[in-house]
Amino acid sequence: MVTSISKISAKESQKVEIRGWCHNLRSSGKIAFLQLRDGTGRIQGVAVRDQLSDETWESIQQLTIESSVVIRGIVRTDERAPSGFELSVEEVEPIQIAAEYPIGKKEHGPDFLLNYRHLWIRSERQSSILRVRDSIEFAMRDFMRREGFILTDSPIFTPNACEGTTDLFEVKYFDDKAYLSQSGQLYQEATSAALGKTYCFGPTFRSEKSKTRRHLTEFWMLEAEASFMNWQGNMDLQEQLVSFIAGRVLEERSYELKELGRDIATIERTAESNFPRIDYDEAVERLQKAGSDIKSGDDFGGDDETILTKEFDRPVFVHHYPSAIKAFYMEADPERPDRALCDDLLAPEGYGEIIGGSQRIYDQSLLEKRIAEHGLPSEAFNWYMDLRRYGSVPHAGFGIGLERTVAWICGLEHVRETIPFPRLMNRIQP
Repeated sequence: MVTSISKISAKESQKVEIRGWCHNLRSSGKIAFLQLRDGTGRIQGVAVRDQLSDETWESIQQLTIESSVVIRGIVRTDERAPSGFELSVEEVEPIQIAAEYPIGKKEHGPDFLLNYRHLWIRSERQSSILRVRDSIEFAMRDFMRREGFILTDSPIFTPNACEGTTDLFEVKYFDDKAYLSQSGQLYQEATSAALGKTYCFGPTFRSEKSKTRRHLTEFWMLEAEASFMNWQGNMDLQEQLVSFIAGRVLEERSYELKELGRDIATIERTAESNFPRIDYDEAVERLQKAGSDIKSGDDFGGDDETILTKEFDRPVFVHHYPSAIKAFYMEADPERPDRALCDDLLAPEGYGEIIGGSQRIYDQSLLEKRIAEHGLPSEAFNWYMDLRRYGSVPHAGFGIGLERTVAWICGLEHVRETIPFPRLMNRIQP
């Protein structure tokens, strides 16, 4: 008898019990319409005064928005309903009558909604985004397992920076100090030398004082590393992963994408693969022709990525960035030492970088030189250098940001909607 709204189509003409919340309600005095949600979906319950006991009707009149409730009734076909079904209400059992709900139907600003993020996620739009996030997250894990990667979790507390010291959160660690992880990559290089192909998937932290629509101070990232993989194979793997994600979302979350008003044409093209690949120099030329004032040797800003990606109808790789603007561990192109064997995967429609990857330096003396050039404390990287002392091999890897990927797939303006409780430069609550 107890069922979820997501399984209601299999219960036509049956009496069911739904346990959930009253998302909305209206009554004409003789008939009441209850918009019910249970976390798996939404359905309208229709209560007719003449068909109910006085006690049941009185229970309905007491209900308020977000009151928790148990509803029993008959499932009926209704072509006008989004799910194709509605519920003819027979019994109503309030569990808790909610106080006046702070989020009304009127337009609210983002600060107000973020103050009530714990309630805002109950809205249909936010619930749809979180369901898409769920599918993307599990698609990532399924793909990595299919490709033979072993999940090896990297630590959150780290003794050193991975990509520089300017955007670290320092924390007290007993009588010492530590940092919240920027990346699990260095540890994946260690585990991949033990297991061949590994990945981690967890929270990472950046303390850079950025207020752009693409930045969070706490975000989730999948980072993969494979021994004996070169930079071309690295790009191939990234393309296959993103195509797999797009296909999974189209398969599982078509309803949610429709609720979000998402044009799925770009996602469909992404699922087909065949991503364009251009080198850094070509990208700079394209940007200059489009009116950007970027110069060769400059890193791309968000505006540059937006301009560039609007020229493509699916994700595009930009590879061979100048070594001078990239991390210390990236291998240089032997034919052009000033260029790194690296890539960024830029999402279309102006969403910018969702993946960064590279072939890693595996020569001990060269890596020691790069650490010194970047002004990093050599003693903190002694364990990392051991990976070059004992059986070093060419290897490569990448990191894909979950929130940026969700923002692009869902067509969102800001990453703050992609994570249940966003952490921003000026926000750490709720």
